[in-house]
Amino acid sequence: MNNKKVWVFAGIIVMILSFNHVFGWSSYISNMDNLGFLKQAVEDNLPYAIAIYMLLTIAGCAFLALPGVTFAIFAGLLFGPVLGTVCCSAATTIGAVLAFSAGRFFLKDTVRPMVVKNKYLNKWLFDNSGKNQLFVLIITRLVPVFPYNLQNFAYGITDIKFSTYMIGSLVFMLPGTAMYTVGTAGLADKENRLLYMGIAAVLAIGVLGMGVFLKRRYIQEEQDGR
Repeated sequence: MNNKKVWVFAGIIVMILSFNHVFGWSSYISNMDNLGFLKQAVEDNLPYAIAIYMLLTIAGCAFLALPGVTFAIFAGLLFGPVLGTVCCSAATTIGAVLAFSAGRFFLKDTVRPMVVKNKYLNKWLFDNSGKNQLFVLIITRLVPVFPYNLQNFAYGITDIKFSTYMIGSLVFMLPGTAMYTVGTAGLADKENRLLYMGIAAVLAIGVLGMGVFLKRRYIQEEQDGR
């Protein structure tokens, strides 16, 4: 049964990639010119525009392997800094949760036993206390070091709680999402450009600073304690 799940998952991925190659979904969604109708929809029917944007973002994040920054940029252009950040954060979190759930259902039983054999991965992803898992989640969400989409599936094979993953992803992706969304809104808004770009710069410094702090706080302390 476990092996069947892996094969079903692989089949779904191959099917999505094949359809994506044939129909060019990723290229279409990632090109703002093709989504020009949303700009008009924002003026005519804002709830409709938000719904379409969120559906495209969820699909792009969960199934089409598009980087989350793409949708943060779109959100800033379409909805401005505040509403754009809210919409992008909500949609990317939902996409992350869907991918996580798929990874947990299809991959955990088969992939986990192979991963735990690696001493380093076992230490950081499967510790009994859950402290290391949360630390890795925070670091990879604040300062992504692995592809966003692969992260979502990979966390599904760990023992991290669903609620911890969902809330942690929402909270710790928010600064980076806001940074890109506000920065993009600044580029598009001449009147508030300096303000928005300043806020984006502060967010960038905060994200990098938090990453350095966590690295020193956890990794350096552990190395010193050896």
